[in-house]
Amino acid sequence: MSTKKIGALIIGTATLIVIAFTIYKISTGKAIGFNEIITISILSMMFFSAITWGNKEEKDGILQEEELGQKITEKSSKISYFILLFIILAAVTADHLVNGTNNIFLLAVLGFAMIILPVVEFLVAKQYQ
Repeated sequence: MSTKKIGALIIGTATLIVIAFTIYKISTGKAIGFNEIITISILSMMFFSAITWGNKEEKDGILQEEELGQKITEKSSKISYFILLFIILAAVTADHLVNGTNNIFLLAVLGFAMIILPVVEFLVAKQYQ
C-alpha cells in the first residue's frame, strides 16, 4: 500500500471520527462551535489533498509542482472563488430573510469577495508588464 493511500486512510478515518463526535454532540443537545467546524474543515482539506496529489518519490499521481498540477490548481482556484462568492451572497440573503436586517460584517465580506479577484488579477498582471 502506498504512502498516499495510508495517509488518506488515516486522515479520512480521523475526519469520520470527528464528524461522528460532532453528530453525537448535536444529538445530545450540546452546542457545537468553532473547534468542531475548524477541525472538520482542516481534516477534510487534508484528506482531499492527500487523495488528489501524488508523491514524487513513489510517482503515484499528478504532482502539484508539475505543469498539469499548476493548471489544475489555477482552474480549481477560480471555480472555488465563484462558488464561495455565491455562498456568501446566499448567506447575506438568508441572514436578511431570517433576521430582517443586514449583518454589516457579512456584507463587508461579500464586498471584499467581489473585488478580490479583479484586484489580484491586476496585481499579477502588473508583475508581467
